[in-house]
Amino acid sequence: MSIEQELQAEIERLWTENARLQEALEALRARRDAEGRIRAVLRRQDACALIVADVMTADPDVLHLGDNLRAAVERFRRGRYRRLPVLDAHDRLVGIITDRDIRQALNSPFVLHERWQDEMLLNQVLVDVCMTPDPVTVRPETPLYEAARLMRTRKIGGLPVLDDAGKLVGIVTETDLLRAFEEALTAAASLTSPDATAP
Repeated sequence: MSIEQELQAEIERLWTENARLQEALEALRARRDAEGRIRAVLRRQDACALIVADVMTADPDVLHLGDNLRAAVERFRRGRYRRLPVLDAHDRLVGIITDRDIRQALNSPFVLHERWQDEMLLNQVLVDVCMTPDPVTVRPETPLYEAARLMRTRKIGGLPVLDDAGKLVGIVTETDLLRAFEEALTAAASLTSPDATAP
């Protein structure tokens, strides 16, 4: 191998090493920036800066007043939901129905019935018979701790989210709250780990 070839090979190796180091540097900068943003949120005077819009499920699946229990059961199974908002013909929120509401309507422990009667209930009973009317709601800008307090004190697993015009824009559930809590704990743990560096 000639000297020129050796030099060319060394230059290519250095370029490759330089590119790898640049990528590593960018990754470190991105981590530092993310940690800085997390620290800024944690340092704010209002330590609970998250709002409902930060964690809610936007544009949730819904049921309508004319839907029967069969349609509700199929929607619950397909989406693996535990609760769904119920809207009227003008898309206004009128209630919320849970999987428990449906189970109670179909499976009374005091009444023995046959399969054909289950089919009749699924086809003829409408969701408005089983739903909770006029559910407790929150706004997208509601502080998350207030939504959590409402859910805990009222013993409910989800809150429909309405905008200023009263239009359904989302739903916040206990799963959303747990996800936000997990992310906050993960972020806090990464900031206090021994290998965390200050920005």
